[in-house]
Amino acid sequence: MYRVSPFVRHFAVALLAGAGAATLWVNTDPAGYYDAIEYRLLDLNLPGWLAPQGLSLTPLSLVSDGLMALFMAFIGKELWEALVLERGAMSGGRARAPLSAVIGGALGAVLLWVLTGALIETAIEAEFATGWPVPIGSDVVLGYLVGRRVFGPGHPALHLLLLITIGFDILGLVVMGLGDPEVTLRLVWLALPALASGGVWALVGRRPGPHATERDRRRGMALWPYVLAGIVSFIGVAASGLPPALGLLPVIPAIPHADRSFGLFAEAEEFLHDPLNRLAHLLVRPLALVLFLFGLTRGGIELAAFAPTTLTTLAALWIGKPLGVLAGLTVALAFLRARLPQGVAGRDLLLIAMVSGMGFTVPVVALDSALPGGGMTEAARLGLALSLLAGPLALLAARLLKR
Repeated sequence: MYRVSPFVRHFAVALLAGAGAATLWVNTDPAGYYDAIEYRLLDLNLPGWLAPQGLSLTPLSLVSDGLMALFMAFIGKELWEALVLERGAMSGGRARAPLSAVIGGALGAVLLWVLTGALIETAIEAEFATGWPVPIGSDVVLGYLVGRRVFGPGHPALHLLLLITIGFDILGLVVMGLGDPEVTLRLVWLALPALASGGVWALVGRRPGPHATERDRRRGMALWPYVLAGIVSFIGVAASGLPPALGLLPVIPAIPHADRSFGLFAEAEEFLHDPLNRLAHLLVRPLALVLFLFGLTRGGIELAAFAPTTLTTLAALWIGKPLGVLAGLTVALAFLRARLPQGVAGRDLLLIAMVSGMGFTVPVVALDSALPGGGMTEAARLGLALSLLAGPLALLAARLLKR
């Protein structure tokens, strides 16, 4: 089995360190914490056709909407390679099982959120199904950190877990953008990322033909055209009303990549020199800082914020999502002729479902748009933090199942 690069563990440590510092700060000086993360760095008076609601840059928005686009591009690159490369983890019929798990888990989480919210009055300002997009997202780096302890490094179930959590994160961001009632979608702006992706592929990204010169090959290996296309794509996605964190994903298919897959976040990719992997290598060190800043600006947990919304969040993540993942995998195996990676047993699927009950990174981003704010938002944030206890529970279950 291939080795997963150690930088994924470093990402998890950076995220937890930022969230820990934020939690300490918000519980000792809440006013100072919120003043810091919501401080207006710059007010941009952009034309209405570009930004109808205006644009104010704060540390919170700069990290969540801007810098986190780099992280989503990083994990999106892994998902794209898993789909299209030889021996990719989702090539051929291998995509059916993780895709069914993602769809089932998302439906299960939303269903439990709605049912629990209907049975428990979460807040006076809450309407029916308020906040349903929150539990869809997951947490790739923390899920990997726990999954590595549960399954061991190199276990094929760990790689299936990574695929499922990546799918949850991307789906969570898409649903968050489409389900935000306060944002008017202007999908015509998506022509900009389409043009950026198609243009950079046609000009420099296509595989050189048999009559290509050495100059043509060197031009295809340059990184700056893809960076420029990424900036244009980011502007188009942000202007469309979708989450700006998705802004770099449309360009990924246009960037030349390796000929075969070495696995998700494989250590062997550090020795590859295609443009897609070189861009990923350049992002490794900055992303550790980005995730620390994300934890610092989004991960402040008010320990006294417990409320009915906390229970709704835990029910969706600990009950709805794992049951949905298991149901999706069952449907894929029984009716869609899905294939599991060799070496993955039935108990591994149960443990994958338990670990998927952890939700933090993308669900935290969804709080502001999905919930009315105030105590309800902080109660849900506390529920997301408590959901991470699914990790220790999965470790305990793994030991019991081994016995």
